[in-house]
Amino acid sequence: MTVKLGVVMDPIANINYKKDTTMAMLWAAEAKGWSLFYMEQSDLYLLQGEARAKVAPLEVFRDPDHWYELGEPADIALEELDVVLMRKDPPFDNEYIYSTYILEAAERKGTLIVNRCQSLRDCNEKVFATQFPQCCPAVMVSADMQRLRAFHAQHADVIFKPLDGMGGSAIFRARADDPNVSVILETLTEHGRSSIMAQEYLPQISDGDKRILMINGQAIPYCLARVPLAGESRGNLAAGGNGIPQPLTKRDQWIADQVGPALKEKGLIFVGLDVIGDYLTEINVTSPTCIREIDAGFDLDIAGQLMECIEGELDNK
Repeated sequence: MTVKLGVVMDPIANINYKKDTTMAMLWAAEAKGWSLFYMEQSDLYLLQGEARAKVAPLEVFRDPDHWYELGEPADIALEELDVVLMRKDPPFDNEYIYSTYILEAAERKGTLIVNRCQSLRDCNEKVFATQFPQCCPAVMVSADMQRLRAFHAQHADVIFKPLDGMGGSAIFRARADDPNVSVILETLTEHGRSSIMAQEYLPQISDGDKRILMINGQAIPYCLARVPLAGESRGNLAAGGNGIPQPLTKRDQWIADQVGPALKEKGLIFVGLDVIGDYLTEINVTSPTCIREIDAGFDLDIAGQLMECIEGELDNK
């Protein structure tokens, strides 16, 4: 099957070659003989309601000194592409939302967008997890500092975090006797104007914040436990965490089974679940990572599985 695959991503020249998940996807697509087309967020535009973009033909290589080549750019209607991977990293800001509007216009013309545009907008990566309370620790979303203080008083050891953060940024742990609770809440909520998340602290973070990858609602049977540095409460690799590939536990698989049907229904083809101990903490839908680390640990080809899934979706259209 000849497939034209476009990718919206951050500048390819600036990626981390050793770890980048989007590169794994592009290698897998090229291995299938698909044609690749590169674009950045600023290349997208609407003209008389038609989704268009400046795209460049792309070749990718498994060479740390020369991992890509771009051809001559052309201006095209995005409906000419069979599939577009939306791999622009957060922040999830207004510009990201506008990009989904443009991609959605192509989606209406038959282009498969991974992940579905409406679901990218609807499923905040922190709030979406609360739709599965049977999987989550004690959690509250609020802008009200009095309510948040009461949650902290009840649970004694709490994580406070913004709803639009990434990579472990602006995450605070507040113990029972923490004298900084008020200033943390004032800062994060902007004095009660912005909603944040309060989450019961899970001491199992010392064993790692597990990233479980889901393809079309089904879990890859291995995950990456991101173990925090000594004295750190964040396992994010961006915050210095150490990634350890490991098999899913029975509880991990149960959580994946609880969430999977909703992902499939919403057209969220590639998703990352974050699990600490026995609890789901976040559902990453925008640009999940960790393919390369899990592949290396267990000799897998997760991106290849994803491309097989995408090919099946195209066949069924």
